[in-house]
Amino acid sequence: MTRRATVARETAETTIEVTLAVDGDGESTADTGIGFLDHMLDSFAKHGLFDLEVSCDGDLHIDDHHTTEDVAITLGEAFDEALGDRTGIARFADRKVPLDEAVAGVVVDVSGRPLFEFEGEFSQGRVGEFTSAMAPHFFRSLATNANLTLHTEVSGENAHHEIEALFKAVARALDDATRPDDRREGAPSTKGTLSE
Repeated sequence: MTRRATVARETAETTIEVTLAVDGDGESTADTGIGFLDHMLDSFAKHGLFDLEVSCDGDLHIDDHHTTEDVAITLGEAFDEALGDRTGIARFADRKVPLDEAVAGVVVDVSGRPLFEFEGEFSQGRVGEFTSAMAPHFFRSLATNANLTLHTEVSGENAHHEIEALFKAVARALDDATRPDDRREGAPSTKGTLSE
């Protein structure tokens, strides 16, 4: 089974290409023009064992919003395409990940039904050129376009640690939830599908 997708997105605000291999080795190349976002995407790939290539040319002369949102949209579409009908996956997972004083918790259902919840706040408004409030927006856009139910929470004293713990926790939970379960046949749902 090859669970891989390449998705391109072009608007007046961004030009993006994302290549994702769900069953990877954690290798990544991220070039979004936002150093901290690149770091988070590298961390996401490393801890989820996803192979990920992201390139984005965005309107950073305005701010980081369009680039961050559109990268998440495109990554979500890549996950949705790569997972296909979601046959035989574990489906549910939860993870809690610390980073020094910060901790992030995530519960995910690869349900085919998009929903995102976030609880917490970030201790600083920015990390480098990245606006902290864009972190939950990134995951809302990812969940919506990957058709995930995603509940997240974060606490701490340092926004860099809080956001990085969140990216790592989502990555680990997605790795667990998308993992094939040899005991299952078909979609793990009483209705028989997770893609409709």
